[in-house]
Amino acid sequence: MAATDIRNVAQLLQLSLDPRQNKQAEAAITQEAQKPGFSLILLQIVASETFPSTIRLASALYFKNFIKRTWTDEEGNYKLPQNEVVAIKQELIGLMTSVPPNMQAQLGEAISAIAESDFWERWDTLVDDLISRLTPDNATVNNGVLQVAHSIFKRWRPLFRSDALFTEINHVLSKFSTPFLTLMENTDAVITKSQNNPAALQEAFTTLSLIMKLFYDLSCQDLPPVFEENLQAISGLLHKYLVYDSPALHTDDDSESGVLEYVKAGIFEALILYVQKYEDAFGPLLAQFVDSSWNFLMTVGLETKYDILVSRALQFLTSVARIPQHAQAFNNPQILGQVIEKVILPNLSLRESDVELFEDEPIEFIRRDLEGSDSDTRRRAATDFLRQLMTQFEKLVTDGVMTYMNHYLEDYAKDRKNNWRSKDTAVYLFSAIAAKGTATAGQGVKNINPNVNVLEFFEKHIAEDLTAESIEPILKVDAIKFVYIFRSQLTLQYWRVAFPLLVKHLGSSNYVVYTYAAIAVERVLFMTDDNRQPIIPKVDVVASSKDLLQHLFALIQKDSAPEKIQENEFLMRCVMRVLIFIRDGVLPTTDLVLTNFINITKVIRHNPSNPRFQYYHFEGIGALIRYTASTLHEKLEKSLYDPFAAILQEDVQEFIPYVFQLFAALLEANPTGTLSNYYKGLITPILMPALWESKGNVPALVRLLTSIIPRGAQDIVQNNQIEPILGIFQKLVASKTHEALAFELIENVISSLPLKALEPYFVTIFQLLLTRLSNSKTELFSQRFITFYHFISAREDKGLGTDFFIKITDQIQHDIFKPVYLTIILPDTQKLTRPFDRKTAVVSFAKTLTDSQAFIDRYPKGWSLTCEKLLELLTNPPVPPAFDDVIPDQDIDDLSFGVGYTQLNTCRRLPQDPFPEIVDVKSWVGQFLRQADPRHNGRISKFVQERLSPDARQNLLDYMQG
Repeated sequence: MAATDIRNVAQLLQLSLDPRQNKQAEAAITQEAQKPGFSLILLQIVASETFPSTIRLASALYFKNFIKRTWTDEEGNYKLPQNEVVAIKQELIGLMTSVPPNMQAQLGEAISAIAESDFWERWDTLVDDLISRLTPDNATVNNGVLQVAHSIFKRWRPLFRSDALFTEINHVLSKFSTPFLTLMENTDAVITKSQNNPAALQEAFTTLSLIMKLFYDLSCQDLPPVFEENLQAISGLLHKYLVYDSPALHTDDDSESGVLEYVKAGIFEALILYVQKYEDAFGPLLAQFVDSSWNFLMTVGLETKYDILVSRALQFLTSVARIPQHAQAFNNPQILGQVIEKVILPNLSLRESDVELFEDEPIEFIRRDLEGSDSDTRRRAATDFLRQLMTQFEKLVTDGVMTYMNHYLEDYAKDRKNNWRSKDTAVYLFSAIAAKGTATAGQGVKNINPNVNVLEFFEKHIAEDLTAESIEPILKVDAIKFVYIFRSQLTLQYWRVAFPLLVKHLGSSNYVVYTYAAIAVERVLFMTDDNRQPIIPKVDVVASSKDLLQHLFALIQKDSAPEKIQENEFLMRCVMRVLIFIRDGVLPTTDLVLTNFINITKVIRHNPSNPRFQYYHFEGIGALIRYTASTLHEKLEKSLYDPFAAILQEDVQEFIPYVFQLFAALLEANPTGTLSNYYKGLITPILMPALWESKGNVPALVRLLTSIIPRGAQDIVQNNQIEPILGIFQKLVASKTHEALAFELIENVISSLPLKALEPYFVTIFQLLLTRLSNSKTELFSQRFITFYHFISAREDKGLGTDFFIKITDQIQHDIFKPVYLTIILPDTQKLTRPFDRKTAVVSFAKTLTDSQAFIDRYPKGWSLTCEKLLELLTNPPVPPAFDDVIPDQDIDDLSFGVGYTQLNTCRRLPQDPFPEIVDVKSWVGQFLRQADPRHNGRISKFVQERLSPDARQNLLDYMQG
């Protein structure tokens, strides 16, 4: 590898760190990445101390992303040359043990990505390689080895049990567990020896922190036998370091956790796992940890550096309290009083650091505070512990908490100005015990503790804070959050008062207050009553929607920097919800909404930084298109073309899949039959192979292409664009990820383009499908293939039909139709789940019985088998899905941000009925067979008598005579 290559890549990496040149530099790096040996150049840059650490880190980051993209294809085959694969595996472990921690983290992720496909069968030397590098006391090397091991073994944590998984784990444990325990002992010895050497102690504790992560990894699926045999000794070691202290490990910064805190948090994490999964083995050793946890929680300071540790300790006690025999220790009013006073209240109460966060980093305060967020806050952990105790001793805990809550409310009443924190604690306490179970994203808290009265508390203590002009902003937030959490409990009469107040609070000057108001307004607009009607009258919201939207957009764009505009996804989510709620009520306000969306799009495309904001933003544009484009499509097309074209030209990858979906929605909303020049101009660029390389683009491109083809059929034929489209189909059909899209595209092509134009290609199309079917079919592929067969077979009116299908397959291999029909189509048609697919299958079978010549001449037995399957389908006839214009709520945590494609629900294509003229399939089948019989000189009646069993005959005659 030439030194010039290395220098060139290093120079490009340096340029990529400069915002003014990063686009060009990244494009040049992409070119370099095509050359063989590129990955090894990146590793050499990481390894070389002659380059600045920023370039080495950039190289490690690029290497990680390069490996994730290019290691293997969907079938698990290497995409890199074999010699490069071997060299990477040989170099990576040694390199990882010698570079600084920030580079280790990037290389560790790359190793994890490689292990995903290769470990352990194709990389069975890895564990031995790791073990051979472990040393008794060299922390730098050991930490590198443990980092690698953790990056591979942590993959086991979320996986479901399977034979393959346990084979892999046993392979690791058979080699790794004993050296791992030896390292644990050695590290303990090094710590003991390093008491007076702060630097060595820090390093040894870093090793211990990694050991705790690996202890969890190795135990996460099952209790390793070696650990079970040594559980007493391991517990002793865990307990030693749970209570360990050394001034040398204390951090100077009260807000920054140090390695001592991380080690103890890691120990708690392992203890939680062992309590939850291995209580039978670990139970007898539990008492010392429970006592130490109490002592710790009763003496720990309020500094934020202990937050992670406090929340882990509380989570540990919560998991102990889940086990009835251990929970009994709390079944006493005096002990519970101690628990509430000494452990729960100090961690539920607002601290100075919380108030500072509220004022200085409001968006961070909201994310930590929001119900359902996964932040490890003291409040969250204390609440969970309290609720767990409540599930065991509901009345006892409620009474205990109410005593303290009333005390805090009395304290607030004495001096409302200075004692506002007492009310904050009281409201938090009430919320903690009033809610039972987990709050749902849609409805908030559904189940309530029967020993409290939510509405009475709302009237007495919350309503006043919603209406008061001058109270502490945090109490205002508490009131809004109370409404948000208990939204399902408020009746319509309460909502009539509460909703306008929530909207009014959007006008607050306080960031947290107006953001919480937006969160609450959004969720209330999502809620419906038992009849699926909104709980807030649409007419009320439409009347104020212009001011509401204008205000929300103003809040979003208060600071014009791209990252500040995107900072607050809650405001954009509220915009989206208002548009979905008012539907065509937005028509008078379209200009205002459109202008704001376009302005925001133009700014944030320069620096996409918040995927959630982006999703809600484009979902909002989708809602605007959905509800206004049928009347204003020209205005929308004209206005959106430039910002969308700029996104495509500048290759803003995060936005491109959204843009394609919105283009498709715009096109489908335009009721005229022809394709405008606007879309004709899109056909050539979207058929370019380069666009289809990005996985995230593919579903959105298919969505757009299948919207264009029916309207642009004539142009596509004239411009010789059939072959590029079929080339895309060929690529999709070879991919398990995109196989469903392949069928979507080809069915669209066949139903839209003239058959004459497609004639030369049918054999190839069918051959590709049959090859996939015989070589590597999946359950989904089989189902879609069956649907495809029925789609062809049912469309005799378009020159297709059963005999057409047989004619094409005969050209591939004579009579190949027979085994396909007998082993796949007939037995599995019943498994089709989508109503319109089942309806098409009914039509397909009926037309086969009446009009297929092949089923008379070549497959006489097939006629009776087809008839039986048709009767089976009719026992549970497909009912068209009721038209439902409800846009589903996307659970934001389930969105696959980062992989490039997120479905916009406002642009989701509704399923189309292929045979809308057939309303009742049972009566249609009878009538169709009855009318076809004389057309074929009584042949169908004859076959019914000759070829069917008595039961089948009677069933079919019932339909025909009906």
